[in-house]
Amino acid sequence: MTELAAIQSKNGHANGYASGHSNGTANSHSKEASPLTNDQIPISPSAPQDVPGLLSQIASHGDAFLGIDPDARLKLLEDARALVNALETPRESMIRYCWAQSTIYAAIETGVDIELFHKLSLSDKPKSAAELAEDTGCDPFMLSRLLKHLAAMDVIGEAGPDLYRRTGFTIALCSEKYSDGFPLMTRRFTAGIHALPAYLKKNGYRNPTNPTDTALQLGFNTDLHFFETVKQDPVTAKQFNNHMSIYSLGRPSWMDVGFFPVQERLIEGSNTTNDNVLLIDMGGSIGHDLSEFKRKWPDAPGRLILQDLPTVACHAQGLDPTIEVMPHDFFTPQPVKGARAYYMHSVLHDWPDDMCRKILANLIPALRPGYSKVLINENVIPDKGAYWETTSLDLIMMTIGSGERTERHWYTLLESARLKIIKVWTAPAQKGEESLIECELA
Repeated sequence: MTELAAIQSKNGHANGYASGHSNGTANSHSKEASPLTNDQIPISPSAPQDVPGLLSQIASHGDAFLGIDPDARLKLLEDARALVNALETPRESMIRYCWAQSTIYAAIETGVDIELFHKLSLSDKPKSAAELAEDTGCDPFMLSRLLKHLAAMDVIGEAGPDLYRRTGFTIALCSEKYSDGFPLMTRRFTAGIHALPAYLKKNGYRNPTNPTDTALQLGFNTDLHFFETVKQDPVTAKQFNNHMSIYSLGRPSWMDVGFFPVQERLIEGSNTTNDNVLLIDMGGSIGHDLSEFKRKWPDAPGRLILQDLPTVACHAQGLDPTIEVMPHDFFTPQPVKGARAYYMHSVLHDWPDDMCRKILANLIPALRPGYSKVLINENVIPDKGAYWETTSLDLIMMTIGSGERTERHWYTLLESARLKIIKVWTAPAQKGEESLIECELA
């Protein structure tokens, strides 16, 4: 008997846990015993029936990865995660969720604060716990405990007894752009996430739609809206901008060839004189997206305008001189009329539907019928097979009273705001990537 067959036999079923008996025989006293009566379930693999297929897929995608197939890495990564989940027992899953995830976060954030990863990454030569304690000024015993957990969770490499080495992740954490995500979450989100179960119970498990009555207010003991708390803390703004720049790194962009046809759908048919506005980035922060557009489409005619609140727009420095910076609150009427395209990147997901309609109501009068487009760069959650990055972000946004949306939800929202979706553009062969929703006046 193979090891897999032994596991399946032990559990009574090759394809699940319908039987309450380890030998799979019928219960003479009931039609079917509850799976909860099977004492083997908590200590048996969660989905042994999936293992053979996953092993086959891993072998296939592994060959493709070694053959330099650009799409194979993500497929192999997804299969590997699925294999771990299938082999892991419910007991192991419970301990991982309850113990490992919270503690490794604390260990990483502490490591960031004491510049541990920077000290470890200065060379490829391993360092002892004692050396790292001296470098960071920490208590050697305390640090050795953190190092063991960081190594156990593969954040750092283990080169020998109390001897550690850098990894690619360690090196990345030397940069604030990567490391800022950890204190950012603690500073502005984590207490709200931890409060979400209590908040949902308190409000009768209704979907939150009031941005001043959310898990964030409960967790942080504040009456302020999320964005009001951010305004009061300049450190958060820096950390948030760094975190968002890394979130977008390596992900397909709608401006890339093969995603949204920029030439055919945006540039062609536009008024080609340079005095007319081609693209307005509403709520565009300090200009990441317009800078990318200018870099990828340097010859596109027309003006590029960056809009955000005055307190944000003043930090938009070092941009291409052709990008105009215009302070503007998108809850007020759009001052630029008849532009070719009005673009919003991850703006509407910050707000519940009624607030989104207010944003769009202030934009609608500026649109030129048959000419102006509204380009909405957001997540579109599929009905099946949603990616964990997207669903994680959705629950984070739930804590501030907003969220990600499905395609049906987008159609309902935008049609209620007098917009017609022309097409939802998505990067080919990608999971969890943002889409571009192309709209015009209905």
